[in-house]
Amino acid sequence: MPATLRTHLAGDVLAVVSQSGPTVSFFDAATDRLVDTVEVLAEPHELCFDPTQRLLWCASAYHGGYYHAHNGRRTELTVIDADTRRIVEVVDLAPEHGPHGLALDTARRRLYVSVEGGPDRPGGVVVIDTETRRPIGRIDTDAPGPHWFAISPDGHTGFATNKEAPFVSVVDLDRGTLTAKVEVPGSEGLAVSLDGTRAYVAGPYLGFAAKPGATPGIRVVDARSAAVVATIPTDSPALPVHLTPTGKLLAGEVRSAPDPGSALGRQLPGRLTVFSADDHRRLGSVEVGRFPLTITSSPDGRLAYVSCVVSSTVDVIDLDTLTPVSRLTVPKAAEPGAHGLAYLPRPA
Repeated sequence: MPATLRTHLAGDVLAVVSQSGPTVSFFDAATDRLVDTVEVLAEPHELCFDPTQRLLWCASAYHGGYYHAHNGRRTELTVIDADTRRIVEVVDLAPEHGPHGLALDTARRRLYVSVEGGPDRPGGVVVIDTETRRPIGRIDTDAPGPHWFAISPDGHTGFATNKEAPFVSVVDLDRGTLTAKVEVPGSEGLAVSLDGTRAYVAGPYLGFAAKPGATPGIRVVDARSAAVVATIPTDSPALPVHLTPTGKLLAGEVRSAPDPGSALGRQLPGRLTVFSADDHRRLGSVEVGRFPLTITSSPDGRLAYVSCVVSSTVDVIDLDTLTPVSRLTVPKAAEPGAHGLAYLPRPA
């Protein structure tokens, strides 16, 4: 799908975080043109678009660095008007800190934000009223570092992946309680099926990838029994996971070579691997930038967007043919670079 054939995307925008920018960049989805850049607080990580109010939420996790290697946790979320691309408000979650994963329930006007634990409390999920933009609750996840968070389409169940804890936390969003722990050897990104019956969880945590028995892949969690019912193998450790509206399961694989000076090795080009969510068939893969960290897709499910933090690029992939369409370069001040993504359809 060449850029000239993306005219149906005219007016749509892709928003991309640069951790070291620290910025949110806005690209025209039809032409790849950089149309605007908004400076935000240090170390922005994830984005979430609220289409009902056309607001873009941005989580800033640390003052500098990244998970397990930072110089202090931040407490803020930045709220950006998606159309004027101006900052509306900075919401301070203190004493909660390390906000990262964002999940939106538009029907109930709730935003769920994963936060890290501290000496006085475990990690958890902060509940925000998206109309008042104020916290209205907290759900403990009983793990020090819940990182990604996703909810079922009906808004009743949430899943938090925990990098270091050997389980995925399952929470009842109506009662605000932890209901189950699904055994997974340290977990990364996740996605929930369109019918809410399954969660797809990448693991193990990249820091555990070399441990004996830590086979890389996507764990398939049955939501009703809160148990792993299958593992979809990947060639390399997978971090981000995304499910398209058309039922394709996308995984970003991190590939590296040994490097005595780096715990994570020398980063090689990553891969976007595509599976059928229904029967777990591997449909193919395509090379992307170095260290894929976030994936999203166009509303019609035809295009994938893969942000890669070390190369600070976003690869645009045609999912019908599994071929590259283009590569966006995201401005960065230093490493790390491109991270969180949000697709912003044009106003109705």
